[in-house]
Amino acid sequence: MKPRPESDREKSSDAPLKALARAFAALERPQDVQAFLRDLCTPAELEAMADRWRVVPLLRKGVPYREIHDLTGVSVTTIGRVARSLEHGAGGYAAAIERIATRKTESN
Repeated sequence: MKPRPESDREKSSDAPLKALARAFAALERPQDVQAFLRDLCTPAELEAMADRWRVVPLLRKGVPYREIHDLTGVSVTTIGRVARSLEHGAGGYAAAIERIATRKTESN
């Protein structure tokens, strides 16, 4: 069998993630997304994701890591990882926050 170029491997490995993203995008109501997440993830995975999301607004407000830890109980290591993602990640956190803010504005 002929080896595939690296870019083809990367594209094919992205396919499952893209399919999962389409599934999320197809769900319009928060209740549906919550049900999907509960079916998809273990309780520990849900807790880890919820913890990460909890610290995003605090980091954006400039709250120090130690204070975020004291407020949320989330580890400083996790807070640091979220901060790095906010700074150097793919932009997903920022897109979600922006979309939420836009919807709040539209509903007022």
